[in-house]
Parts: sequence; structure tokens; C-alpha cells
Amino acid sequence: MKMDSKSLALLDRHLDKLWDVVQNYKLEVKEEWDIDTKNLLFNHVIARRAYATVHRAVYNGRDVVVKVLEMGQEDLRTSEVATQMKVFRQEVSTWAKLDHPNVSKFIGAFTDPSGTAINICNRQLAGNVCGIVSEYYPGGTLKSYLFNNRERKLPFKTVMHLALDLARGLAYLHSKNVVHRGIKAENMLLDEDQTLKVADFGVSRIQASVTSEMTGLTGTLGYMAPEVFENKPYTCKCDVYSFGICLWEIYCCDLPYPNLNFSELTSAVTYKNARPQIPKCCPKSLANVMRRCWDSDPNKRPEMNEVIATLEAIDPSKGKGMIPTDQRLGCYCFFRRASSP
Repeated sequence: MKMDSKSLALLDRHLDKLWDVVQNYKLEVKEEWDIDTKNLLFNHVIARRAYATVHRAVYNGRDVVVKVLEMGQEDLRTSEVATQMKVFRQEVSTWAKLDHPNVSKFIGAFTDPSGTAINICNRQLAGNVCGIVSEYYPGGTLKSYLFNNRERKLPFKTVMHLALDLARGLAYLHSKNVVHRGIKAENMLLDEDQTLKVADFGVSRIQASVTSEMTGLTGTLGYMAPEVFENKPYTCKCDVYSFGICLWEIYCCDLPYPNLNFSELTSAVTYKNARPQIPKCCPKSLANVMRRCWDSDPNKRPEMNEVIATLEAIDPSKGKGMIPTDQRLGCYCFFRRASSP
């Protein structure tokens, strides 16, 4: 195909513009939190999810956890993926400024907008990949800890310790205008001293822009406030609701609504005001905190600072923990079904 000089000149101008775009794109401004993946030594995979893979790793000699998110098809940069990358950078920029003993320690993050391949556990990932590097906590997730204690349950002193840690971490996030949106036992970590760390508060919004995490059958549903179920505008009070469910879970060492599917749970929580059954052995003061936090009206839910004050006023030496499974014969205080509070 022959081209005249005018067409060639026009093509040259288009190519020059395209080259400028590519070069500017590759020279994106680095943030303070940007890390070089060459300094990351990936070990084994901790967890695999639809939207991400979680790895144990070492960064400059430090034990870390890396959550790698794949934003789209390799070598494909769509406007949707660009938006997701923008959300990612905004969220990690917020996370990098946070510092609290009950919030997981952010170390850094990386993005791969240029398409340079990243070698992760002998797997080459190229294009539309980003990752979050945070401190490794040997105690694992709160979910695993509660599962391991599902039969013998937790001493009331331990219940109060975990509840206050979670409340303080969440109150700190809210003081920084950060709404977590993904409060659940799976997103809470424990260090070697059993101090609870709120984690994944930035990732929750990133995931929501990448997948249907916040509405899918993922285990998040049992913690979701009615206004979130109904796709209504929501504030930090949706986290307060989720805290109430977590508080019940910490006390009972059991899962909320284990036998309800998505449609049943949506109907029960939104229209029938169903909540987990509070055991009769639960101290009244703690039960009242649960009920106030999971009130169907967001305006009636307390602020997290008020929750902290209420929990601090409870004497852990005088309360009773959940009755262990092997001692619950003849006790009808606990049911594995949803019911009104």
C-alpha cells in the first residue's frame, strides 16, 4: 500500500504523540511507599482468592505478607483498569500515613503499569499487577483463632481484650475518616502477644472496584449492615454494625448465620431484623453493646469511642465466657439460627 507524503507526515505525528504517552506513562511519579519488587523474596502462598493471592515473603530481611492483585488481562490497559489503579494508589497513600498499635503495619506497595514482568514463586506476572506489603503477624487471623477455640470457647478476659483491641483500631481509622467496609474476623490479625491488628482496610475498597467482593457469597455477607445490603448510602456506622457481629463471634467462637444463603440472609437481616442469637450466659453489659452496634438504624448506633468507653467499664474478672460445648448439655441459650435480638 502506497502512502503520499501528507499521509506519512500525519502518521509520524500520531506516532510521536503515542510515543510521548508511552514514555510519560512509564515515568509515573514514584510515591514514598513505592518499593522495588527486586527486593522482595517471595516464599509460599498463604491464601488464594478470586481477586488476589497472599504470599509470605521477605523484604530487605524483614518478614512480610504480600497481597498481589491482578487488575485485568495481561498487557491490556483499559479505562476500567486505569480507574482501579488510581483507586489502589489513593488507598495505599492513605494507609501509609496511619500508625496505631491495633492497625496492621503498612510497609509499602508496588504497581506495574509499564508491563514489566514480576517473578512471583516462579510465575511471571506482567501488566496490571499491584501489591501491598505489610508486616507479618505469626498469630494468624482472628477467624482461625476463633475456629480453633470453637469447642472450649474463650475466657471472658480474652474476649474483652480482643474486643477492645478491635474497637480501638476501628476508632482510630474512623478518626482519620477511613471507613473500612470489610470488618470481619478474617481481616483481623494477631501478633505473637495476641494483640489484634485491623487489616485490609484499604484493600476492601480496592477489591470492591475489582470484583463483586462486597456483595458476593464470600463470607462478608454476615457482617454487612442493612443499608449496605440495600445499596443505600452509608457511613462509618456500617463498620460499627460489623463490629457488633464480630463481638458476638468473639464471644461465641462461632459463625453468624451459618445455615442461611444469600437471599435468605438478605431478607432476614433487612426485612425481619434478624441478628445472631445472644446466649443467656453472655453478660448483659456486653450483650447491650452488641445490640446497640447492630441496630438497624445507623443513627442509633454508637460511635466507636463510645463503644470503647463502655467496654472499658466492664470488669473482665466478673464476666462469664461462653459455655464450652461439652458443658452445654441441657442449656438452651445457644442456637445456630438467626432470630430477632
